Amino acid sequence: MPPGNDQIPLGNGQIPSGPGGTPPGDGRLPSGGGGPSRPRRQPSGGTPPPAGGLAARLGLWSARHRKTAVLGWLLLVVLAAVLGGMAGTAEMTDAEQGAGDSARAEQILADAGIEEPATEMVMVSGPAPGDWRAATGGLARAIEATGRAGGVKPPVPSADGRAALIRFEIKGDPKTAGDRVQPVVDAVGEARKAHPRLTFDEYGDAVAGKWLDDMLGEDFATAEWTAVPLALGILLVVFGAVVAALLPVGLAVTAFVAANGLLALASHALHISPTTGSVMLLIGLAVGVDYCLFYLRRERDERAAGRDAETALRIAAATSGRAVLVSGLTVMVAMAGMFLSGLMLFEGFALATILVVFIAMTGSVTVLPALLSWLGDRVAKGRVPFVGRRAGGRRADGRGTSGPGAGGRISGAVLRPVLGRPGLMAAAATAVLLVLALPALGMKTEQLGLDRQMPSDAPLRTSYERITTTFPGGPAPAKVVVRADDVTSPRFTAAVAEFTRRTAESGRFGKGVTVTPHPRQHVAEIQVPLAGDGTGSRAERALETLREDLVPRTLDPVAREAVVTGPLASSVDFTDQLGRGIVPVFLFITVVTFLLMLFSFRSVYVAAASILLNLLSVAAAYGVLTAVFQHGWGASALGVEKAGAVEAWLPLFVLVVLFGLSMDYHVFVVSRIREARQSGLATREAIRDGIRSTAGAVTGAAVIMVAVFGVFATLSMQDMQQMGVGLAAAVLLDATVVRMVLLPSVLALLGERSWRLPRALRRLPDLSEQSVTTRQETDKGAYL
Repeated sequence: MPPGNDQIPLGNGQIPSGPGGTPPGDGRLPSGGGGPSRPRRQPSGGTPPPAGGLAARLGLWSARHRKTAVLGWLLLVVLAAVLGGMAGTAEMTDAEQGAGDSARAEQILADAGIEEPATEMVMVSGPAPGDWRAATGGLARAIEATGRAGGVKPPVPSADGRAALIRFEIKGDPKTAGDRVQPVVDAVGEARKAHPRLTFDEYGDAVAGKWLDDMLGEDFATAEWTAVPLALGILLVVFGAVVAALLPVGLAVTAFVAANGLLALASHALHISPTTGSVMLLIGLAVGVDYCLFYLRRERDERAAGRDAETALRIAAATSGRAVLVSGLTVMVAMAGMFLSGLMLFEGFALATILVVFIAMTGSVTVLPALLSWLGDRVAKGRVPFVGRRAGGRRADGRGTSGPGAGGRISGAVLRPVLGRPGLMAAAATAVLLVLALPALGMKTEQLGLDRQMPSDAPLRTSYERITTTFPGGPAPAKVVVRADDVTSPRFTAAVAEFTRRTAESGRFGKGVTVTPHPRQHVAEIQVPLAGDGTGSRAERALETLREDLVPRTLDPVAREAVVTGPLASSVDFTDQLGRGIVPVFLFITVVTFLLMLFSFRSVYVAAASILLNLLSVAAAYGVLTAVFQHGWGASALGVEKAGAVEAWLPLFVLVVLFGLSMDYHVFVVSRIREARQSGLATREAIRDGIRSTAGAVTGAAVIMVAVFGVFATLSMQDMQQMGVGLAAAVLLDATVVRMVLLPSVLALLGERSWRLPRALRRLPDLSEQSVTTRQETDKGAYL
């Protein structure tokens, strides 16, 4: 204890200190007098036996068994990484990626053993009609000479004669075609050099796949090597010490490594998308750093208040440790809602995020206490000059002081008007969020094609746009998959001819309908170029005509099944399934989150406020996404590009992730407010104390999350940019407007009702702090 402070305030009474300013018995209550009738039996070593909350028991066990906790953690990380690397990752098939008729069409082809070759096309164009003839013959021969291409078709001239399109296929496994396409790209490059007056544009499955693989690799490396040092730099500012900053980053990174290995093993039972790893990295860094930050910050606060190292660790385990468990459980339950979407993409996201959150949560309440117990005050080693100097702290009575350590001048300045006029401030904050949410009323979602995932200045995207302008629907045709008894019979052939005639007469389709029969498999494929660029409103009307009129009238009578797939059909089916799936997901996460908050805080009002505040954050995030990426408002200022639509999977993903991640702040802040209220403070004083004492940690955590999400906004892929901007905006709003203004004003308006539970609900399960959360018990060195 600090010199001269010979008593520890405890509620309305005081416990006399022992020699040296510490409580008698090394923090244990003395026998006799006002204490228990007899001292409780101590285990060997004089440490009180654990009892009470799970987080406290885990923290104390880890502190006593430091070597076991740390080595066990390292063993888990190494084993998971090695086994995952040996097993490899199983990715989703084309049928598993989709939904509806398009997924059924891909499944028919997969069941029949029909593997679509990787198709490529090269368009040669010149200033005058027929100029392309000088290059196409030699180019076709050069492409065949590479040995990587087959089925090279004669050039097809455009309507104005200024361009011609050469189609061919890449030999071998289409999934790895990108690895073999480079000689073909080189052949096109040589032709480009030989004919400088002509323009050569190449696009297809192989070159697009190669670009995607290269971009995913580069983006993942960028995210990893930028986000981690950025988080470390912010933590250096928060703690002002190298060792303290390294602990959260180290735990988050090792949690991600372990989760990534386990995900690779699990992917053989549940196939995942290539983007799942990026999503897991983003969530893992966010929650892993946050959980450690909250835990470590509380331990440092208690040490700054004069607690001895053991007592500070006990308090951190019983309070922040419990908040980590409740928050982690809430995040995992929210993520589990994605299993109800009906889409394997989201099931993979759910599995990945649950794994990384569970491992990060487990590490925060086990290996972190072990490391803190081992390091002691050495956690403050490596002081960084001019940062992290805490002018304040927490007094021995647990209440915050006016210095930065208790929340700082900013939080104090904000809280004065919030608690002075809570009704007005709640209305103003709600109005701000609702205004931000307004653009979401016109949100348009779409499964963006690979061409629109690319930056607008990417050469591959430019080639795609030129080809689709000259040959509408060429790179992205619809495909009708027909399963029949005999795809070579006169009756079937006549039906296909009638179908081809009607498509030409409708005026909604491009030229060049092609039919590929597979007699042995009783399957036929009919490729139909859609009008326009294959993705716009004209193409959508053509797809509707195909599905609602042409296929039923001409092909259904001669087929067992006739279903339509293709890029646009897949996007439409995916979006429709999302529209159906978001309702059960929403109901699940709102109901379960409400119940978890109810059981954890024993308050209907706190649980209801949790849901409403989260919904406001989500609505505002939707509005920002729509404004920036659909309408292009402020896109250039943020360094991103307008896409004309929001990626189809993002609204549901943002809903689930924000419901989960906002619990980091919410549980941490409300736990401190409730703790202050239980210590005897009036409601508004408890709100002020809880908000100010957590302001530093919440601000640090929010800055880290916004920075990590902001890194994803700088990546090449459009969906990663949208995810980064949407989540960064949502977390920023959630940590400022919601946690600093709305939450305290709502609790102030509720007053004492915030902590009352109706008599009829008092038999509900109790996940609250129970007796271990009171400041009296932690100050007495209670038997946690």
